[in-house]
Order: sequence, then structure tokens, then C-alpha cells
Amino acid sequence: MIRIHQVLATLGYGDAIGHEAIAVQRVLKAAGYESEIFVETADRRLESLTIDYRHLVDFSHPDNLIVHHFSLGSKASRTAFALPDRMALIYHNITPPEYFTGVNRKLAAQCFRGRRELAAYASRCDLALGDSEFNRQDLERLGFPRTAVLPVVPDFSHLEREPNRFVADQFDDAWTNILFVGRVIASKKIEDLIRFFHAYHTIFNPRSRLLVVGASSGFERYLSALYDLAARLGNAHVYFTDHVSDEELVAYYDVADLFLCASEHEGFCVPLVEAFYKQVPVLAYAATAVPSTLDGAGVLYGDKDPFRVAALMDRIVSTCELQASIVRGQLEAVDRLRARDFDGTVRQFVDEILAAPRAPAPRVAFDFWHQFDAAEALEELRLDRPSLYKALPEEPDRGLSVDDAQFSHEG
Repeated sequence: MIRIHQVLATLGYGDAIGHEAIAVQRVLKAAGYESEIFVETADRRLESLTIDYRHLVDFSHPDNLIVHHFSLGSKASRTAFALPDRMALIYHNITPPEYFTGVNRKLAAQCFRGRRELAAYASRCDLALGDSEFNRQDLERLGFPRTAVLPVVPDFSHLEREPNRFVADQFDDAWTNILFVGRVIASKKIEDLIRFFHAYHTIFNPRSRLLVVGASSGFERYLSALYDLAARLGNAHVYFTDHVSDEELVAYYDVADLFLCASEHEGFCVPLVEAFYKQVPVLAYAATAVPSTLDGAGVLYGDKDPFRVAALMDRIVSTCELQASIVRGQLEAVDRLRARDFDGTVRQFVDEILAAPRAPAPRVAFDFWHQFDAAEALEELRLDRPSLYKALPEEPDRGLSVDDAQFSHEG
């Protein structure tokens, strides 16, 4: 019996990749396949849905199919690569590492290595899927011979909850609320949002505030710089919420008058279509996958001059007829998105892969599995007998490593 399993670096709570992996598993099980999700790490709220990636070896069989979600290089990724199973890759894009230099050295290195590692899968995969046309084209540029698009179909059920009353009472007033939802990371260009908002607040509407809703874990240095920018501009009406619950998220969408996005790198950007669904007019920078995600709806801008963006913000917020027209177009885009047959598309791709000649067997280093076993043994010791590590001598300082040298300009 053919089994179809998924593997990914981490299953996060509330993120787009996690939603898609769970949706794919639902489709596969409904089609009669045995299907598990193997991960390196998982949010504690989702751990019960996953199996540690090291056990993938025990489930492996040449007739099976591994659906590999690739967003960063990882030990889970490399283990899946080395197995004899067929493989389909779902590519969620990798942010260019230069966005993270100086603010998150580790993530910059991971993105660099991930991009380099991805190229090795071109000959390994029976089919490579982008979750947007932008991502599919990226795969094509990297030399993947067989590519297609598995469209993201967002799950809006978390937006049907009752709004958090504290958030609603705090911000549902006569002031204009400019909203952004997404991780507080450098590629989202939150600093541009602050500059745009400052121009809008100063020139057009002093009774306005900017709400930045999203987690900043790992980017504390970037967040500190954003606080510093707002302080230097003398604007006390910029609010950072960090991670929020679904009920709080609903409340922020409910009080929002405009969704403003300045991000320069997106593989899809689910919050844009969440804003569509919640009937919040969207004004977004036309970069990477954003135009295709908007699908002709919302408003795009290509000039990051703060005054010009502020003028666009004012026109949308202050013109009821324009707002109604934008929202109407956005709801039509949501209808088109939801009409896509995600379940049927997944089943079709699976049937095509299983019926086609398979890609060549993976080529791995001769000692790969020896290193895998050694790493597993060391991890068991670390968990079961951590005191052993305290007995080891400290590693001598050998200066910069290759990876350190690669990113030494980060400061």
C-alpha cells in the first residue's frame, strides 16, 4: 500500500505553512492514504499532530511519496532528501538573507544555506509545486524541470470567533486605525509603514494610529530600532501588539479602517486576503507575489515616497464610495480564491506523480547515514544524560568559521 507523508522543518500555530500541511493531510486521508506529518519542531499546541522527523526512516519505502514543504533548510529536509521514497516539493519561498543582516544573524545564515540547499532538489523531485505563480517561477529559474502551482486556499474559520472586547473597547473609537498584520521582521519593511503613517498622521489626520499586529520573537533588535524610529519622529501613536489570540486578531480587523502593507518579499501573504475577508480596504506595495495575491483587487502602489502613500491613504479612508468599491472588489477576489478546488488539485497532482516515471534515486554522501545515527545517539544523550556535556572540555576558539565570515559584515 502506498503511503503519502509530509515533512517540514516546523509546524507553527496559525501560520500559512502549518494550515496547508494540515489541509493536505486531510485531503490525503479522505482519499484513503495513510498520511503522517514529520517535523523537526512543532508548536506545543500542535505536537499531537506530528511525529519526530527521525522516525521518518522507519516509515520509508521506495513506493511511498514524501510531500516536502520547503521554506528553510533543515535536518528534516536533508533526511527526507536521502530516503528512497518518491518526492513532491511544495515551495513556500525563502526570504533573501540580506534582509536579515544586522538584525538576525542566525536567520540570515539559514536563508543563505536554504537557498543553496534548495537547488539540490531540482533532480530529486518528481514534481515541484509553488504555492503561488511567483514561487513557481522561482523554482523554474532554479532549474526545476517539472513545476506547477498548488494555490493557497486560506482557512477563515479563525476569523469567525467573537472579537476580544478589551481590544475592541480600546481602539473602537472616533480615531482612524491603520492596520498591518504579519511577523515583525525586516523583509516586511515596518520602518516604511511608520514613515508612511507619520506623513499621514502629520499632514492629513492627527486623529489616527498605526497598529502593527504580529510576533517579533527573534527580531528584538529590529523591534527596538522601530521603537527608536517612532520616537525620533515624535509619533506616540504607533502600537506593537506582539503575538495575539484569534479573538484579538478578529478585534483588530474589526476596528481597522485600512490595511497598509509595505513588505518587499512575499511568497503569498495570507493577511492580505484575511483583510479582504474582513472587508478592510487594502493598500499594498506591488512587490514579489503581492500583485498576484491581490488578484486585481485592493490598491497597489509602486512609489514609496511617504507623502504620496499618505495621500493615497487619505483618499481611501476619507472617500466612502471608494472604500465601498474596493471592498466589493476584494470580496469578489475572496470568492474566486475559495472557488478553487484545493482538494481536487491535490489529488490530481498525487495521481500524476504516481503514474509518471520517477526521478533518479537521490545521491548522498557515503557516510550520510552514519552521521545520522551518530547525531541521533548524541541527541539521546543530551536529553537523557545532559550532565555528560558538562564534563566535556570547552571548545578552543578557532576564530571565525566559514559561516561567520560569510556574514561578518552584519556587525
